[in-house]
Amino acid sequence: MPTAPRHVLPGLSLTLGITVLYLSLVVLLPLAGLFIKTSTLTWPQFWGAITDPRVVASYRLTFGAAFAAAAANAVLGLLVAWVLVRYPFPGRRLIDALVDLPFALPTAVAGITLTTLYSGKGWLGRWLEPLGIKVAFTPLGIAVALLFIGLPFVVRTVQPVLQDLAAETEEAAAALGANRSQTLRWVVLPELWPALLTGFSLAFARGLGEYGSVVFISGNMPMRTEITTLLIVTHLEQYDYAGATAIAVAMLLASFALLLGINLLQRWQQRRHAGAGRP
Repeated sequence: MPTAPRHVLPGLSLTLGITVLYLSLVVLLPLAGLFIKTSTLTWPQFWGAITDPRVVASYRLTFGAAFAAAAANAVLGLLVAWVLVRYPFPGRRLIDALVDLPFALPTAVAGITLTTLYSGKGWLGRWLEPLGIKVAFTPLGIAVALLFIGLPFVVRTVQPVLQDLAAETEEAAAALGANRSQTLRWVVLPELWPALLTGFSLAFARGLGEYGSVVFISGNMPMRTEITTLLIVTHLEQYDYAGATAIAVAMLLASFALLLGINLLQRWQQRRHAGAGRP
């Protein structure tokens, strides 16, 4: 009688139990506490807290800046990953290491550095402001900060896919008569699209919850440059815990809906690509 194969790693029961326990402690319990605290509010109180004009303005700024920065990072991150994978040049390893700098740099340090650079007397701001381009203490500054912290998510997501995509594939398309734009559209982008969309989603999600790198360069002006995370901290400092959790719940639900839509789009694209590849 054949015996069941023995595995070096623990079995399903043990690993599943550890996984559920870990997710419960790290994810489910904090989220449950968030909803429990919010439930102390009545529906009119909850609706008033999340639809206050100051809060709505922060939603608009936070989602708009995060989306714009993630979209820009999707393009710039693709270009950076392409250069790092496809072209050997001196200093490539150094640039590749610098891509991870936003991961290692404390967000507060990044915010202070960007504010120093782009303020009216900063190294870059002193040249930009005479041209009418004001970055620090504007929504543009928030987008710049989110652009900085979101770039590694796109590069590190797209880079492995590019490394697995052999250059011979592009050469074969060129040999069959495809020009560069056709090769990019019909050969390269279909392979990169799922990873690119994943990188966009990660950068967008990081931008929605970012605080440290934004709070300094934004100026925190109500109705103009006040992000939602700062507004939540303001409620906490005023001991309005229920109001803070109400705004957090609204952000959580909106973010979950957007990310769910992006994931569904990604899955649809993968199925469509797989179906197109079948004989």
